[in-house]
Amino acid sequence: MKLIFVRHGDPDYKNDSLTEKGWREAKLLSERICKWEVTDFYCSPLGRAKDTASYTLEKMNRKAQILEWTKEFFYPITDPVTGKFGVPWDLVPSFWSNDPLMLSKEEWVHSDVMKQNPEIVEKYKEVCKNLDDLLRTYGYIREDNFYRKPDKKEVFVTYTRSPDNAENIAGKQMEEKEPVIVIFCHLGAICIMLSHLLNIPFPLLVHGFFLPPTSLTILSTEERWSNEAYFRVQSMGDVHHLLSGGEPVSDAGSFANSFQG
Repeated sequence: MKLIFVRHGDPDYKNDSLTEKGWREAKLLSERICKWEVTDFYCSPLGRAKDTASYTLEKMNRKAQILEWTKEFFYPITDPVTGKFGVPWDLVPSFWSNDPLMLSKEEWVHSDVMKQNPEIVEKYKEVCKNLDDLLRTYGYIREDNFYRKPDKKEVFVTYTRSPDNAENIAGKQMEEKEPVIVIFCHLGAICIMLSHLLNIPFPLLVHGFFLPPTSLTILSTEERWSNEAYFRVQSMGDVHHLLSGGEPVSDAGSFANSFQG
């Protein structure tokens, strides 16, 4: 399975839409995605995500199913250091990184700063459940911290794919058409879902990785042992469609200038 998250284009947050730059980004993105064989498209209900998807869907004559739970994870808190009221991240490093709960994949929602907003713990559980329900429709069942595909023929492969290992994997890894799923949504929402899929605490993802506007985060399921599956990131925050199209990478959501190379 290929699971591809798309962050919305350069945002006009006031109008929940895209800036002129964001529309240019979305057009370049559509020229990339339209070459793919996409099984299903999904989209956040927010305007900036739907606008980003619109060029792609129009070009491919497709529709996206709106998933309410993929909207931005905006359950605001007050930053104890800066006093800013807003998203439950963008916290000062010396504050969040020294809180043991913030470094736990399950317990970060119970840290003092997150407990300011009781919706955070409930909405986190809701996103995780809904993501698992979606994956179940493609045959992937959550089991503890990984997934299982019960209807898949068991294979046992100990060698990675490479020319040197061709003889060892021949006839073992089944070549079959796999679903390709594209979800248009938001930086925080993507990091919440990655946290669940990869068993990595949300604060580490959202503070440690920047996903530029219209960037792609691409995951594959590795299904090499019995009928077990685990999601593995192939690329994160990829924007080569912008750079090859001569469109600068947007800094929206970052505290630093984006590298333009």
